[in-house]
Amino acid sequence: MDAFDRFWEWAEKPLDSPLTIPAELHRAVMELSPEDRRDRAKVNQAAARAVSDR
Repeated sequence: MDAFDRFWEWAEKPLDSPLTIPAELHRAVMELSPEDRRDRAKVNQAAARAVSDR
């Protein structure tokens, strides 16, 4: 499962779900425009940059 799948699985989870994602992934994706959040390559690139910036 890549970052795109992880983010969207979390974003579309039921309200009572305990599913979480790392804060770095959330921050990286939320910095993208709403249109870019639907682009697998852009989400994965943003997530990779966030991990490498640690």
